[in-house]
Amino acid sequence: MTTRTKVLEKNGAAKSSLASVWTRAFTSNSEWPDKEEFLDVIYWARQALGVILGIIWGLLPLKGVLGLLLFVLINAGAIYFYFSNFQSVDEDEYGGAWELTKEGFMTSFAGFLVTWIIIYSGLYYETDKLSSI
Repeated sequence: MTTRTKVLEKNGAAKSSLASVWTRAFTSNSEWPDKEEFLDVIYWARQALGVILGIIWGLLPLKGVLGLLLFVLINAGAIYFYFSNFQSVDEDEYGGAWELTKEGFMTSFAGFLVTWIIIYSGLYYETDKLSSI
């Protein structure tokens, strides 16, 4: 039995299946005929990275500006490495390297902060401080 990788939309354009997108996302130098699919991969990879880094920062326990700066550097650096070296896409097709680097950054930052604060507060915040308020 074969699996269909293309689905026809109402307007007749072919749309790739989710399995195909996952395969291309983890395969080096993949072809991305639909630019929106590649931007979606960057967006969701960045969201996952934000939550993972939030968990790590909460467990370590990192605090303050150091944690924020490390997040920005690792998040931007990992995404830049992904699209420039791993996928080797032409940045100009997507509006330049800056556009790809900032794709989904603020939502990733929000997810990172929420995760970091919840993990850190749950593990290290003293309950004595709560009773004195």
